[in-house]
Amino acid sequence: MSVGTSLGAPAVFCDDSGRTSPLQIPFSRLAWFYSDASGRGRPTPGNWRKAKRQMAHTIKSAAVIGSGTMGGGIAALLAGCGIETLLLDIPPRDSSPGDGASTRNAIVAANLKALGRARPPQLYSPADLDNIRIGNTEDDFEKVAHADWVIEAVVEKLEVKRALFARLADVVSPEAIISSNTSGLPISSLVTGLPADFSRRFLGTHFFNPPRYLRLLEIIPHAATDSAITDFMLRFGREILGKGTVLCKDKPNFIGNRFMSMSGMQATNYALDHGYTVEEVDLLTGPLIGRPKTATFNLNDLVGFDIAVDVARNLYPAIPEDPARELLMHPGNAALSYALLERGWLGRKTGRGFYHMRREGGRKELWALNLQTLEYDPPSTPRFESVDTYHKVKPLGERIRLLIESSDRGGRYLYHLHAFLLAYASQRVPEITDSIVNVDNAHKWGFNHQLGPFEIWDAIGVAESIVRFEADGYPVAAWVKTMLAEGNATFYARDANGAITSYYCPQRAGYVPLQKDRREITVAGLGNAQVYSNGHGSLYDLGDGALLWAFQTKHNSITPGLVESGWRALELLEHDQYKALVIGNDGERFSIGANLDPSALMDGLAGVEKALANLQELTQALRYAPKPVVVAAHNMALGGGAEIVMAGTAVVAHAELYMGLVEAGVGLVPAGGGCKELLRRLVNPLARNGTEGVLAGLQKAFETIATAKVSGSAKEAMALGFLTEHDKIVMNRAQLLGEAKALALALSEAYEQRKPEPVYAAGRDAYAALLLAVADYQEAGYASEYDAFIARKLARILTGAGLAEAQWVSQQYLLDLEREAFLDLVMQEKTQARILHMLQTNKPLRN
Repeated sequence: MSVGTSLGAPAVFCDDSGRTSPLQIPFSRLAWFYSDASGRGRPTPGNWRKAKRQMAHTIKSAAVIGSGTMGGGIAALLAGCGIETLLLDIPPRDSSPGDGASTRNAIVAANLKALGRARPPQLYSPADLDNIRIGNTEDDFEKVAHADWVIEAVVEKLEVKRALFARLADVVSPEAIISSNTSGLPISSLVTGLPADFSRRFLGTHFFNPPRYLRLLEIIPHAATDSAITDFMLRFGREILGKGTVLCKDKPNFIGNRFMSMSGMQATNYALDHGYTVEEVDLLTGPLIGRPKTATFNLNDLVGFDIAVDVARNLYPAIPEDPARELLMHPGNAALSYALLERGWLGRKTGRGFYHMRREGGRKELWALNLQTLEYDPPSTPRFESVDTYHKVKPLGERIRLLIESSDRGGRYLYHLHAFLLAYASQRVPEITDSIVNVDNAHKWGFNHQLGPFEIWDAIGVAESIVRFEADGYPVAAWVKTMLAEGNATFYARDANGAITSYYCPQRAGYVPLQKDRREITVAGLGNAQVYSNGHGSLYDLGDGALLWAFQTKHNSITPGLVESGWRALELLEHDQYKALVIGNDGERFSIGANLDPSALMDGLAGVEKALANLQELTQALRYAPKPVVVAAHNMALGGGAEIVMAGTAVVAHAELYMGLVEAGVGLVPAGGGCKELLRRLVNPLARNGTEGVLAGLQKAFETIATAKVSGSAKEAMALGFLTEHDKIVMNRAQLLGEAKALALALSEAYEQRKPEPVYAAGRDAYAALLLAVADYQEAGYASEYDAFIARKLARILTGAGLAEAQWVSQQYLLDLEREAFLDLVMQEKTQARILHMLQTNKPLRN
């Protein structure tokens, strides 16, 4: 298993325990990955040499100075990418140089311990801690000399950072890259007066919190930064760290925080001026318009209100040329800020902010702050006619257009929100960035917005909106009017499939081709390559002999129609024009598993049994296909989705893979080959070497399925047995389908069709041992009576249904046991109650 690719950074290989160890792959073996400066194209000896010149820098080791929330998160990300990381922080003030390391490193050690317990997890695997060494900034500062990249993540105070960089100038390696994680301080000011060679290698690298999960990485060079280093860090962030890298100018708060500060302030100010409630604003500014559920005020509580206030105070004097800065000094907002700070209501970290979780009548309720009285009001459900009418409209851009054209209170709020945002975006180009693409990507990657400002503007109509914007006091930049006057109606040009091909550049007064990495394949961009579709799944010709099977059901759930499209994929795979099959999709989730449709039971078990048999036969056919089948797995791969992933010849998994056989949570057992496959993976290797250890492997498979365990990452999926050491993990989600295609074609060069191997069934004694474990769990209160009933069904499958002694059995024997247990369980009243509860609440029922 390899993590990421190169750029001179170590790949990571996992053993059966899931522990990681760095392995440096020679550049020449990975030069194909970079075939030119953007990573596009196929390899040739000539562009290998060109790529090697362009990738003169390598990052095998790093030092992070500052072990707080951001520093620790950055260290965790680097360690997860296989980079040996030194994490430093100040020693405790009451310690002395002669004290032991445990005393001197108390601060960094405590922060590292907290990092390991963080929720959501900051580490891809607990084993990543092996890649992190700790120290303090007095006794261990010289160790920074061994780092290829030094990242500063200390307190956001200019003089503190400048003093640190002055010290670093004396110790860092002459080849090292040095960067600051500042969220808005001028990059040039941090190295004023420092040696030119140090300044040449210095730039800003602004991660967004939490670094593991948020895709945006802002790269901010200053005037003296070597352009080769800037280019390298843009590629390194993209290729190795899996980030969406955005080039920013050295302007206050860069792109992401500049926009969030100003648009967030405008959203609050308008609410205060026009009497909108906290709950109304969060309803209007969340998923309805393609933003996260945290919306506006909930996001403030998550970040911390004190931080938002500090950002506003620091930003105002830093942008005297920006007329919109007066938003930061809004009298009503200033009074609100003072009141909340005085009360210590800073958000989730203090228990109160714009929301307060209260216990009423034995249950928790989220009360919202009344912006007028500063009292908390009980939960309410805001209603707007426009929202009721248009909330289900697709695509998102059309929904936003209809909402902002509505005349009710909801429509007026959303109109002014967007009028400010879009006009402001036009005014900040080219001040803070030369590219509208960078503005849109910063919103999407840094704050999980589905559309950026200029994409929204295209959707609602640029020419149609400008007159209204300016009439209402939202001035639009002159270059937008020039664009329209020249006959260019949109900021982006698109092909027949709707994929962006070019974008408008104000400096060139014309469209510029959008540079694309050929590995960044999307199903949406393959419209003309479709060769089959039944509405549940579609097949596409990926070129070069690769066929793609893409899911298209709601949440990519497994339906009979989707299974039918899988069989069609296998039929086409037999044609000479195809060398390999790739399974993947553009969805937010790979697959949530089987579609839990209670109506399927109305005609009895015959239909259910047929569907199960068909799914089992499909997963077996995929696994033993005559040509390689590579699965591109991402996000959630649950239940039947996990079974399809495990059916592949190989898997290319995104690092953020949450995979598990979760059927026990709805009162069932896996019956698409999942029990058989996990048993084969975890027990067969042990059984081939004798019976010692077989029970441990069996117990691992049993506990993983019985507790519906879901991996917290692709690395954990490997440790659980859902992925194998032959599978590949990639950091960049955008490259997933392209990497899967490349692996599938590589495997096709000398592929030998697999043959089904028998599976080791441990028999009656092992069954008794598992039943004893179930009884212990039940007695300890970890399992209900019905949990135990399901677990006993599972134990019977995994041990071979009461075989008198251990023996090797056919895969079909175990598949039959899976199906038999499933059909029995699905008719149980308590299982049906669990299924119904899951459908109604999206939560498991423990009955």
